[in-house]
Amino acid sequence: MSVVPDTTTKITFTDNNTKFNTAGVQFIINPYDELSLTKALEITEKAGGSVTVATVGLAEADAVIRKALAIGANDAIRINANPSDGQFVAEQLAAIAQQGGYDMVLTGRESIDYNGGQVCGLLGALLNWPSVNVCTKMDVIDGKAHFERDIDGGRETIEAVLPVVASAQKDLCEPRIPNMKGIMAARTKPLTVVEPIAVDGFGQYNGFENPIAKQAVKLFDAQNAAQLIDALKNEAKII
Repeated sequence: MSVVPDTTTKITFTDNNTKFNTAGVQFIINPYDELSLTKALEITEKAGGSVTVATVGLAEADAVIRKALAIGANDAIRINANPSDGQFVAEQLAAIAQQGGYDMVLTGRESIDYNGGQVCGLLGALLNWPSVNVCTKMDVIDGKAHFERDIDGGRETIEAVLPVVASAQKDLCEPRIPNMKGIMAARTKPLTVVEPIAVDGFGQYNGFENPIAKQAVKLFDAQNAAQLIDALKNEAKII
């Protein structure tokens, strides 16, 4: 599970545009991970089992992790490290999955802050498990996992033996809202903090920049196609 800035957050940077400015930012569960959590709960309610939430993050993430517990997860693990990139996160989560004897690892298709979309595939490779990305349906029947996902021009149906890694796409399910009973129960559910395993550095972010501000709309008369083409070529520089 990723902890990400709320979608309404105004993004700014510090240290000469090399670090994300967290001051005053409201953090939430990554929406795609919230879908995977809800689907995990639905699967265990039908087939049995329990749901563990695992997050790579520092102590500031604990409040958001507690929300995942309030939604229904049985317990949580926080790897005490800054989630520096997708490879680092996958390495840490793979170590947890190898130790825990889990049947399924569900992720979101991507985190909405960096939009890397890497962790599901990397986890599959590191664990040597089958991985299925951007799923719109998931189920476990007779000990096998069944998935559907949209592809160009159609829909793909996949069956895989457990254990398996899969990522959630929108339309998979409706996220659950924690109720008062869940919020109260979350206070006593176990949240275990573990130190990260040692891994090599994979990369670093050298700088960030905000997108160019939206420009005023320009209208062209239908009879002036040449003027439109000139603007697209010399001003917008997209042709």
